[in-house]
Amino acid sequence: MGKPTAQPILPRIREALKAAGEIALSFVRGTVAASQKSGGRGPVTEADRAVNRLLRGMLVRDGEGWLSEESADDFERLKKSHVWIVDPIDGTLEFLAGIPEWCISIGWVEHGRAVAGGVYNPLSGEMFLGSIETGATCNAQPVRVSDRTNLAHALVLASRSEVKRGEWDVFQSGPLVVRPAGSIAYKLALVAAGKADATWTLSPKNEWDFAAGVALVESAGGFVRSLEGTPLTFNRKTTLVSGLIAGGEGLRENILRLLSEPRGAVPAVVQGTPHA
Repeated sequence: MGKPTAQPILPRIREALKAAGEIALSFVRGTVAASQKSGGRGPVTEADRAVNRLLRGMLVRDGEGWLSEESADDFERLKKSHVWIVDPIDGTLEFLAGIPEWCISIGWVEHGRAVAGGVYNPLSGEMFLGSIETGATCNAQPVRVSDRTNLAHALVLASRSEVKRGEWDVFQSGPLVVRPAGSIAYKLALVAAGKADATWTLSPKNEWDFAAGVALVESAGGFVRSLEGTPLTFNRKTTLVSGLIAGGEGLRENILRLLSEPRGAVPAVVQGTPHA
């Protein structure tokens, strides 16, 4: 299979996101039943499953691999150099709670690198698309990451679950502004669009949580690293990473330094959460 370019890939992502958004919204208007995944891995709904079926049917073509949170992983993808990495609904807790911070996330990986992706928040109407080749957009308008170079008053999006567990307590007084939010894919998209300066997660995540967001941030001129400061690679047999850091290049060294020091070295003030 020859190497696809972003020109045909992005329209495929856009159309799949639009169609998936319509399905997801049809569930929002009704009562959504949820069950627990095996091993206590969180809730899953029929909306997750329906969106997953649609995305797989629309996206996958001959020679392309597939990895999704809602599909059994048979490792056939490991034989492929081009792979779709998808989270049908990232932020299922927010989806169930009616908080407009969930999204549909589609990443396109070539030879282990997330080179294109799309994130769609149907409730806010924000569609983020991007590729390393073409740059990033939000609702068809070009976007770039923040050009901030100082962490003082920088807006950092934090996992709402991590904040509730107290993992961000060490950042609660001082110049860093922390805003709790839902889906990690949505947070990464907001960083890519310059609507926040940075985000990081202090707990492990799977490739489907962040593949599209990584493509967006890097397409918009930003950086994404593991908590250890190493580049992220995709389509690995083990999909879990310890956590990740993302932001504009001007904040890269400051963030890595902050997170390598004892927590709280640069404190923060937690900001209320307008859902955007």
